Amino acid sequence: MLAYIKGELVDKQIGYIVVDVNGLGYKIYMSDLGRESVGKIGDNVKVHTYYKVSEDDISIFGFCTKEELRMFELLIQVSGIGAKTAVTMLGAIEPSQFAIAVISNDINTLKQIPGIGQKSAQRIVLELKDKLKKEGQISELTSATSEQKVKVKQVIVADNKVNEAISALQVLGYQRKDVEKVLEQIDTSNLTLEDIIKQSLKIISN
Repeated sequence: MLAYIKGELVDKQIGYIVVDVNGLGYKIYMSDLGRESVGKIGDNVKVHTYYKVSEDDISIFGFCTKEELRMFELLIQVSGIGAKTAVTMLGAIEPSQFAIAVISNDINTLKQIPGIGQKSAQRIVLELKDKLKKEGQISELTSATSEQKVKVKQVIVADNKVNEAISALQVLGYQRKDVEKVLEQIDTSNLTLEDIIKQSLKIISN
């Protein structure tokens, strides 16, 4: 219902901010990192939003980037992960790190997030990978053929690393063909997987 809210940041409190839009104050729940990053009081800000409606509550959750919103939307589809837990996770791990953890079955990274234990971490990886595979957004890296590998202009030494970056960016909601075009602009040879993802996101957001 609400893709984003754009207006003056008038208040910051623990757990939420208030954005004034033409005299209407929108209370928007955000992670700690989100509140720090969104701007200063008096700034004009744009916040990507998720509008949650239940029988006894209507809430707006806010995110500084589309990747954070995508991560939130994925997390609340996991059994046992509610909106508040998802927001807590956003305050503890960046979307790029989260996407890498999902595609690489990195349970230990997810376990470092407050409130996420071994079983919850395993469930997040299992359910999200299963969901994304069904949607055709990611495929098993081990079964990728040479034809499926991205063809970029540079000579790429660590081809598997590039494929992992593609899968991670697909987890964050981007189409493979769009990611491949972005990777043509990046020299990936000396970059870590996370750096490749971060540079790609910078190009995509411009």
